[in-house]
Amino acid sequence: MKKTNLLIIGSGPGGYRTASYAAQNGLEVTIIEKAQPGGTCLNAGCIPTKCLAHDAEMLLIAASHYNTTPPLDFTKVMERKEGVISQLRDGVSSLLNQPGINLIKGEARFVSDHIVEVNGEQIEAENIIIATGSRSKMPPFMSEEDFMNQSETTKNIVTSTELLSIPSIPQRLTIIGAGVIGMEFASAFSAFGSEVTVIEFMKKCLPPIDSDIAKRLRKTLEKRGVTFYMQSAVNQIISPSENGENCTTVLFEKKGKEEKVETDLVLIATGRQANVENIGLESAGIAFSQKGIMVNENMETNVKGVYAIGDVNGRQMLAHAATFQGFRAVNHILDKKDYIRLDIMPSAIFTYPEAACVGKTEDQCKTQNIKFTTRKGFYRANGKALSMEETEGMIKILVGEDGSILGAHAYGAHSADLIQEVSALMSRDAKLDEIRDIIHIHPTLSEILQDALI
Repeated sequence: MKKTNLLIIGSGPGGYRTASYAAQNGLEVTIIEKAQPGGTCLNAGCIPTKCLAHDAEMLLIAASHYNTTPPLDFTKVMERKEGVISQLRDGVSSLLNQPGINLIKGEARFVSDHIVEVNGEQIEAENIIIATGSRSKMPPFMSEEDFMNQSETTKNIVTSTELLSIPSIPQRLTIIGAGVIGMEFASAFSAFGSEVTVIEFMKKCLPPIDSDIAKRLRKTLEKRGVTFYMQSAVNQIISPSENGENCTTVLFEKKGKEEKVETDLVLIATGRQANVENIGLESAGIAFSQKGIMVNENMETNVKGVYAIGDVNGRQMLAHAATFQGFRAVNHILDKKDYIRLDIMPSAIFTYPEAACVGKTEDQCKTQNIKFTTRKGFYRANGKALSMEETEGMIKILVGEDGSILGAHAYGAHSADLIQEVSALMSRDAKLDEIRDIIHIHPTLSEILQDALI
């Protein structure tokens, strides 16, 4: 039986970055991957989606700034996306070939708490990190089996994975879910020329984002032609439609009234589900639920020396969260102090314009009876935004009674970069008076943040 210091199951952003960090710190690492290096994020998530978002943004900028719409070669769009994925995948593969790391292609399964079997061979590890990620979550009216059993000739219901590989732009696209995935695809495909409809069960889109920001972003997409049905529950998808044409009917209920939408393609964007099945967690005695594997603040499970990071623990389903949870796990193994603030986790939505957030929302502060004041800065008053012709946007900052930043939310050009600055300041517990005195380059969009805090 082979032995190793650290065994990692999964080579997504959590897995491969953690493997590299552990090897750099002297651990002998074995990492097991059943599919492609890079995980969902690189191969069918963050990276390919951002490629489409970029091409969509270029079209919209040309239309708004130069009053022209250049022809779209969707084949080239998809080829460029595949080129980016291939280049980054090669980079991850090289990273996993560095000294101290042994990459095994295969499907891992626990035999006992510290023994994993892959390709018929057993490996014993002092420490194990589970980084198996997540998959698209099916809505209540559709099972995974029903989704997988669609006829190939009439496969009109897709998840983000399949949508990222379609050969042509659908004339009509209906998206179920107005979270991050749904909103990003709504923004991109409406720019590509699809007639986009979004059906959302909740009252507002983008639950992690402040409701004020989320509403403004939705209104912007509506002006571009996206139709939203909020507080609407989908009951059934009929594919193909009963009218005999190769299209799909989505039946949903809004305020007690049944509605329907005829469409060419349906995107299921109702969230992600942790991959906890078929890896032998029961054999290892690891506590888990359908929401994910239970872990403590060091990402350690109830079994000593076994950790779970990223989407599989269900805490924060973000690529960068997985990476830094992995660093925390390795630091715990090495008994090494770190300054990682997992309670301050920025996130971004790459629509056009993009949106981003960190910390609490105004609604959360009110619900938790936290006293705060609101500061706002607007793109329309910023010199760089005016020169870029990007005047649509704002930043909203929530300040506590002691001057601490409770949260920040933004939409507009490069809003993720603005929120990243706030995140850094929050991580060091900077107070309002200190932040006010930080000099910002002129002219930059970051001055919007400065103006909001003056």
